[in-house]
Amino acid sequence: MKKELGNLRKNYTANTLEEANIPNEPLTLFDQWFEEVSKAGGIEEVNAMTLSTVDAHANVRGRVVLLKDIIDDGFVFYSNYKSGKCQALFNHPKVSLSFFWPNLERQVIISGMAEKTTEAVSDAYFSSRPRGSQLGAHASPQSQPIDSRSVLEEHLEILTQKFDGKHIPRPVHWGGIIVNPQRIEFWQGRPNRLHDRIEYTKFDGSSWTRKRLAP
Repeated sequence: MKKELGNLRKNYTANTLEEANIPNEPLTLFDQWFEEVSKAGGIEEVNAMTLSTVDAHANVRGRVVLLKDIIDDGFVFYSNYKSGKCQALFNHPKVSLSFFWPNLERQVIISGMAEKTTEAVSDAYFSSRPRGSQLGAHASPQSQPIDSRSVLEEHLEILTQKFDGKHIPRPVHWGGIIVNPQRIEFWQGRPNRLHDRIEYTKFDGSSWTRKRLAP
């Protein structure tokens, strides 16, 4: 059955974004929005964000990852360093992160440079993960072809027995990635598609400037 996608419309009326009411620092506004979206409810994983990368062959790819921390104004997630996403960003560290929060009709789009976190940061987060997740980081050769799911399950069982009653160390190929933002855009839906868009850009590597963009 053909769906008339062109007729799917929503008029955005939940909020406004005015220069007089926003801070000079974008991370302050991000924290405010994150808290408001969380309190509003209706989104199970408020920290879900789309990471877009460009690989060595200029292929662009986006996938959802989870924001786990903000360190020194950088956005942190964790992954297998041998995964497709990490191999792409190690080759081309300019990446994009985007959040979509439909409950308050908001988006945040972040452009920045990605790099590994310190080992101390990775170790601390890995030790906080549930034991099953720790084992999973060892068991999965992320992004590599496997013959069947049973390969993963058998490997997990072997590791479960190996580390029974023992400390599970962080794999050297697994850890944190921090995206240091250079540009952050806040998008607030408004009626008649005349949305509010405020863009913060990092100037001279430290201070931020901001401007309004036409929708």
